[in-house]
Amino acid sequence: MAVTKKNILNRLNFVLLLVVVFFIAIVTQLVRIQFVHGDKYRSMSEDLTIKTDTIYANKGSVFSTDGSLLATSMSQYEIRMDLVTVDGEVFEKNVKGLSKELSKMFGNSASTWETKLRRGRSRKSRYLFIARKVGYTDYVKIKKFPIFNLGVYKGGFIAEQTTVRAHPLDKVAERTIGYDDYRGAPGIEGAYRSYLTGINGVRLKQKIAKGQWKPINDNNEKEPINGKDIVTTIDVNIQDIAHHSLLRQLEHYKAEHGCVVVMETKTGEVKAISNLGRGRNGKYYEKRNYAVYESHEPGSAFKVMAMVVALESGKIDTSTVVDTGNGRYRLHKRYISDSRRGGYGKISAARALEVSSNIAFARLIDENFGEKPEEFINPLLQMNLNDKLGLPIKGEGAPLIPSPGHKIWSQNALPSIAYGYNLSLTPLQTLTFYNAIANNGEMVKPRFVKEIRSYDKHVEKFEKEVINPQICSQETISKVQEILKNVVERGTGTRLYDKNFSMAGKTGTARTEYGNYQEWVKDRKYISSFTGYFPAEDPKYSCIVVIHKPDKSVGYYGADVSGPVFKDIAHKIYTSNHIINSIENTTPDFRSVQKNYSAYNTIADIEFKSIPNVKGMAAMDAISLLENLGLKVKVEGNGKVAEQSMNEGEKLVKGSTILIKLV
Repeated sequence: MAVTKKNILNRLNFVLLLVVVFFIAIVTQLVRIQFVHGDKYRSMSEDLTIKTDTIYANKGSVFSTDGSLLATSMSQYEIRMDLVTVDGEVFEKNVKGLSKELSKMFGNSASTWETKLRRGRSRKSRYLFIARKVGYTDYVKIKKFPIFNLGVYKGGFIAEQTTVRAHPLDKVAERTIGYDDYRGAPGIEGAYRSYLTGINGVRLKQKIAKGQWKPINDNNEKEPINGKDIVTTIDVNIQDIAHHSLLRQLEHYKAEHGCVVVMETKTGEVKAISNLGRGRNGKYYEKRNYAVYESHEPGSAFKVMAMVVALESGKIDTSTVVDTGNGRYRLHKRYISDSRRGGYGKISAARALEVSSNIAFARLIDENFGEKPEEFINPLLQMNLNDKLGLPIKGEGAPLIPSPGHKIWSQNALPSIAYGYNLSLTPLQTLTFYNAIANNGEMVKPRFVKEIRSYDKHVEKFEKEVINPQICSQETISKVQEILKNVVERGTGTRLYDKNFSMAGKTGTARTEYGNYQEWVKDRKYISSFTGYFPAEDPKYSCIVVIHKPDKSVGYYGADVSGPVFKDIAHKIYTSNHIINSIENTTPDFRSVQKNYSAYNTIADIEFKSIPNVKGMAAMDAISLLENLGLKVKVEGNGKVAEQSMNEGEKLVKGSTILIKLV
């Protein structure tokens, strides 16, 4: 018995010893956790309960010269549903009502939606897809649908917001306005991305019940800095004219693609640029920026450059006579033809440009510069025709004016260059030269952007850039100006003549894809163009129209295909008083512009320190603006804002609730 008690006591002592040792181990571990590894575990705890959240900066907007919005950021939502969190009784009572509302907004029958919701519930779906690319107005409506109006936890409503780039003018000038995303960075958006892109802010958030996070306090916030706005040179009225004139002609001639550029003569400001290519469905859209990137043989449009060099050399004058024969002439074992059957016979150099005689220009240049072709080529280089324009928009095509020794130089190179072959220029490079003729010899760089602005403040202004202050003598300029005017009045552009307003320019018709001549003869392809300026006497605008591969059964000459687009643009600009009233380089009042287009702004303007006046705004505009300032908005009524519970100028406190009444 005594032995048994002793054994029990020993066992108890042993257990007690184990408890003491275990207790000491726990205390030791607590001390180590608290004091030795305290910082480590506190950091781990914070990592699980505190996170750094990004406050995304708003990308700057792109405006036209008159303040119209060309590109901006706006919110889109993807709507999903957690069907597990919705109470069964609530679901059965409201599923038909929700299905009807979804049917009205997104299409498909109510029964189809009900089937989808019931199937999702049976599968215990917590992330059922409803719709994507939902705008802010529809998002507000969806939140009020049956079941969804119960919120996240009781109604299973999930809305994921993203910011997307919107073009209020849709596809007009899309390639020039550009974008900066997975498709690359073309156009103005790509070129000025450093200005448009803001700096993201940060805030600390703490995890609370049900997996939700809330900001800790404002002291831990770093506000985002929104991107700056770009004010372009584009005039939306001229852009609209140019776009639709080009589109009509492309459709009529069933052409592959084309472009048009309208430029202000004195400043080089590009007022309109349209680039349309035919898609697989036969419709035309802004496929590529042909005006900037596509370098091709200009054909007869280059005869003006050849004429300038020839006149400047003193080797010929406008009255110099050249024999074009019967319209077919053999030069260096190759035949050259004119478009007129029977030829033009003996004509002056001026008349040769008016009627666009290939034979005349081949003979004039070859006979006067054949022995020393560099005397013809070098002046072309001195007029910067072999230099890129240095545009900020990426993708500019490289010009090519070959010199003796170049791999494509041959005995026929010089006469071919004389009438626009064996070289290449982009449409904008060609227009820049013609604009210099209109501008009395001063060659200015095409410009797409006027200035950078931030919250209605000037950040940087872009002035006119001169490429070449005088491409040739004023005497030569005057002679060429007169000839280009006569091209329209009595030359190849006579069908464009209108006694009510004057124009000057040059037609161009060039073969393309003629490497295999035998194949080309079976299916002839041409590039039709017209380049010029208006009014002829005191030019305000220069313009180029280039149309590729028109259906030759309908027509292919520059005067027929591209000329009418030029005339239509000039005529409509005249009649809309763009020229009569003259143009001042003014910048619009962006305070009113921002107000008119505030619906597109989805990130708060950090300059706001007080409550703005939203009276008179559309509901969507006012809600978007106020919510982006960090306010909670309650709405009564429909229509525009008539009253607001907080007065203009009151201190802005984020998280406050403001009531707006609509009528």
